[in-house]
Amino acid sequence: MGSAMLWLPLAALGVSLLTFISGFGLGTLLLPVFALFFPLPIAVLLTAVVHLLNNGLKLGLLWPHVDRQVVLQFGLPAIGGALLGAWALDAVGRMAPLYAGVRVGVDPLRIALAVLMTAFALAEMLPSLARISFDQRHRSIGGLVSGFFGGFSGHQGALRSMFLLRAGLGKEAYIATGVAIACVVDLTRIPLYLASPVRTAVLDRWPLLLATTVAAFAGAWIGRRLMPKLTLRSVQLLAAALMLCVAGMLVCGVA
Repeated sequence: MGSAMLWLPLAALGVSLLTFISGFGLGTLLLPVFALFFPLPIAVLLTAVVHLLNNGLKLGLLWPHVDRQVVLQFGLPAIGGALLGAWALDAVGRMAPLYAGVRVGVDPLRIALAVLMTAFALAEMLPSLARISFDQRHRSIGGLVSGFFGGFSGHQGALRSMFLLRAGLGKEAYIATGVAIACVVDLTRIPLYLASPVRTAVLDRWPLLLATTVAAFAGAWIGRRLMPKLTLRSVQLLAAALMLCVAGMLVCGVA
């Protein structure tokens, strides 16, 4: 675990800084780094714990800007979606690898994660797709679907953004409200993950989790101060490019 103690906190620092401004992507980009050192089901759980703790800090920094009505309309259906997604993760995670990769066998879970990352990255990068947003009358459906992907893999942010962009929120309110909804999903999915055999991973690796979480806190603190100086679009494009790289790593069995 020695090299993990170095690289995971460094990755968390950079990813947290970047995703504080984009409003999504911490779990998406941090997951494959964990997967370099641990089996994917354990990596999902460890990433989820760091994701929740980091979002808790963000929520504390941005709480005054949270739109509580949007959180209720979107977040409550997301709870049901997260429950279904966590169940699907457990089912798919038990399937055998389909082919040998560079470092590990590529199983259906890795392929599913790669497909999701590619789809959400393209949705951010392509102008025609980046402008997609959904009518606010469908917030509950958006919460359900976003919660499902959040429970399954942590990929809740990009889809959630497509709904929040039409909510008439300012930049800080957009980020704060998204973080609050992410916390709702995390608090739903993590207990289900902990009910599986991988729960001992949290207790056995608490020093690594602590170091990674502190680094993520530092990244969020820096991101909060850089937020007024950077455009949301530029950060979203960078996050999307990194997501495509990660998807390629998963399909090739590198992570």
